[in-house]
Amino acid sequence: MSASCGVAAPSTTLPWSSARIFLYRQRGISVTRYQQEAELKALRADLPDFASIHSHILQDLLARLDKTYQAFFRRVQAGEKPGFPRFQGSNRYHSFTYKEYGNGARLDNGYLVLSKIGRITVRWSRPIEGTPKTVTISHEADGWYVSFSCAEVPTQPLPETGHETGVDVGLKVFLVTAEGDVVASPRHYRTAEKQLAKAQKRVSRRKKGSTRRKKAVALCAKNHQHVRRQRCDFHHKTALALVRQYDVSYHEAIQPANLSRRPAPMPDGNGGYLPNGAARKAGLNKSIHDAG
Repeated sequence: MSASCGVAAPSTTLPWSSARIFLYRQRGISVTRYQQEAELKALRADLPDFASIHSHILQDLLARLDKTYQAFFRRVQAGEKPGFPRFQGSNRYHSFTYKEYGNGARLDNGYLVLSKIGRITVRWSRPIEGTPKTVTISHEADGWYVSFSCAEVPTQPLPETGHETGVDVGLKVFLVTAEGDVVASPRHYRTAEKQLAKAQKRVSRRKKGSTRRKKAVALCAKNHQHVRRQRCDFHHKTALALVRQYDVSYHEAIQPANLSRRPAPMPDGNGGYLPNGAARKAGLNKSIHDAG
């Protein structure tokens, strides 16, 4: 299912993104998301493969494509590095969304029923609260996941503590509060760095396209997923502890993306380059990303 969505194409046999580029270059026409959605009915009638995909999945694909182009135009207008949208192959398309609960996706006695896919057993992490609105199916390194976006979710406000604090974040320690309380940095990536490098080398040694390489890639992805989940769990628990302890917390408006930029090359005027500290900055960037 995800592979079919990833290579979705309009009636011109070009991918939808390529159709936008083709029409703009040849005729100066800008195609909107809604114009492409209007083609879906005829497209599904002409191509049996598309008829096997629920219309909401295709509409969500067009919504993602439009969002990508809008972000591209925003970066161009802001004078930032544009980063023209690239074609996403089936191996880069990891999720699809039913944009209306009850139309294509619904629950039936604890089972998830997906249109044109079937009835699926779900291991629930917690009960659903509120009114489900959309359903997203995503594929990760260790399997498939379903997430519901819900409205009217009941809230449980925390009791006020009457305390405020300031928070300073860093790399040697994760954070220090105004009262001097220190939260150490677990450095999950640094701890698993050797194991991750070993898994990556195993992938490099395998022949491209082979079954052994696919297995090595899956193992490497699981290792990275484990580190990512460790970091995410630590962030959530630390944030929850601060929220429970303080009514208001102040922190710097740090931009990690700016802090972790690579240093610009320094030409020496003779066809070479001067030292710019890129090797040292690479290690610092790794620690910044490890802290999250």
